[in-house]
Amino acid sequence: MNSGSLFVISAPSGAGKTTLLKMVLPTLPNLAFSVSYTTRARRPGEIDGRDYNFVSRDEFLRLRDKGGFLEWAEVHGNLYGTGRAQVEQEMARGLDILLDIDVQGARQIREAGVTNTWLLFIAPPDMAELERRLTSRGTDLAEIIALRLANARQEMASIGLYDFVVLNDQLERAADTIRAIIIAERSRTRRNALGRPINLPETP
Repeated sequence: MNSGSLFVISAPSGAGKTTLLKMVLPTLPNLAFSVSYTTRARRPGEIDGRDYNFVSRDEFLRLRDKGGFLEWAEVHGNLYGTGRAQVEQEMARGLDILLDIDVQGARQIREAGVTNTWLLFIAPPDMAELERRLTSRGTDLAEIIALRLANARQEMASIGLYDFVVLNDQLERAADTIRAIIIAERSRTRRNALGRPINLPETP
């Protein structure tokens, strides 16, 4: 069986990454989402194993020290990481994996040399539109929005790290672009659009 590919998705806050992932995942068979580990407290409505794998700090550090993460980071005092075993096992079964991580995590994945990995960056049309989206949420104070915009500029500066840039100026078009990238990679590795191996006739 052909092994699957790892698609790492990053984007500034407000660029529409979560919405796009929810649009793409149900439409492509043999595509799975990697559930990250975290030490932060579970929020109302979150389910362990679906939203995150919630673990204690000691358990997280134990897994990290055993090489159990493809990448990890500490953000605002909480630890986040991508479980190595789950990703490698699912890829070995022929599944393609979507991984939602920030630029720091994407750089760790690239430096680790994980095979069959593609980095995708979701970009807003421009900074003015990104500010409009963040403001229209109505959930953040002005200083938080300013911090998110400053972080977005730093993240955009790392765009050269990525294999693909998907411009989210229109949701359906951006989702179609992500699907096209995944299907094209499946074709490159002799799989069809559904992610199944193509049985080619033997050549003389």
